[in-house]
Amino acid sequence: MDTLSQSFTFSQRAQKLSGSAIREILKVTARPEIISFAGGLPTPVGFPVEEMQSAFNKVLSEQGRVALQYTTTEGYLPLRQWLADQMSAEGASVHADEILLVNGSQQALDMLGKLFIDEGSKVLVESPTYLGALQALSVYDPAFVAIPTDDQGMIPEYVSAPEAMGARLLYALPNFQNPTGLRLPLERRQDLVERCAAAHIPIVEDDPYGELRYAGERLPSLLSLGRKAGATVIRLGTFSKVLAPGLRLGYIVAPAKIIDKLVQIKQATDLHTSTLTQMAVYEAVHNGFLDKHLPKVRDIYQKQCAIMLDAMDTHFPNTAKWTRPEGGMFIWVTLPKHVNASALLQKAIENLVAFVPGEPFYAGDDVQHNTLRLSFATVPEEKIREGIAILGKLIKEA
Repeated sequence: MDTLSQSFTFSQRAQKLSGSAIREILKVTARPEIISFAGGLPTPVGFPVEEMQSAFNKVLSEQGRVALQYTTTEGYLPLRQWLADQMSAEGASVHADEILLVNGSQQALDMLGKLFIDEGSKVLVESPTYLGALQALSVYDPAFVAIPTDDQGMIPEYVSAPEAMGARLLYALPNFQNPTGLRLPLERRQDLVERCAAAHIPIVEDDPYGELRYAGERLPSLLSLGRKAGATVIRLGTFSKVLAPGLRLGYIVAPAKIIDKLVQIKQATDLHTSTLTQMAVYEAVHNGFLDKHLPKVRDIYQKQCAIMLDAMDTHFPNTAKWTRPEGGMFIWVTLPKHVNASALLQKAIENLVAFVPGEPFYAGDDVQHNTLRLSFATVPEEKIREGIAILGKLIKEA
């Protein structure tokens, strides 16, 4: 008997926590013989190792005693100003005091949950949506309201439905969404911000994949459209996909009144994000490095995506449907209604292939068991073709 189990009591909040379904799958797929389309990890081939090493070395050699010290909760001002200039150039007119640097977008989601959600508060989410957001926000016991989607993404008119009224926030990924890979068209972006402005519902615009666009034209952010329409838009960004996730550096863009309250929350959480990391990232990006680096990263993902789509066209039955993303890292597959993707996963693992079933990406009862997510980001070409051939055979058998 575990005697320690009698010596403490978890909070009700802690007792409700559960592990990530994707993380549990990744434990299985850590075996080298598994062809894994499960992870949503950026490709290490695109990590700028030499540039980041040079940036850290320069910061430590020239400003080491500053970089190793505590800093302000808001974050390193030159980096915040650089971010503000970038977004202002894209039409959003952002000031540095409207930006808070955080430990990745996941911390941002947790902080926004603390800021906006009481037990039972309505939170609007796309159906399906990012699993990590559902996990982060679920800690605060919201009442999720699923907003339906189609092959163009979220359908804005459902935001005006009676069951959505009074929501504390709407969470959206307009660019190459995780898990579907879809991008919200301009007309729907405009409709969405106008409806949320009228209903006084803040929009949380999570945009980790926007810079991974390899087809189509750049579309205005919800932040830039929202500021013109009088909507409250809180934009989340990250350096995880454009530099490296190990940096754990993200940012929140919001009206100053919201940032002020988030600063108080962050002070009670971890005081501030790593000074050294913030300064090194600024050193790496402020002279235009991303303009040279990002095209190379986009080329990698574009090639990987094209290979997977070609293999799916060859090996998947015509009873299955899938998205054709123009950016990002994911393809979303919808199987015939009678095929359960979780059961299919067990068969796939037996055949040394893995993916993520769609179930964890849905909030509430609006679950489609015949869906799955494939990631092409980190798998070599020959393994993509081999794995998709095996998966296609299993889908046909199912």
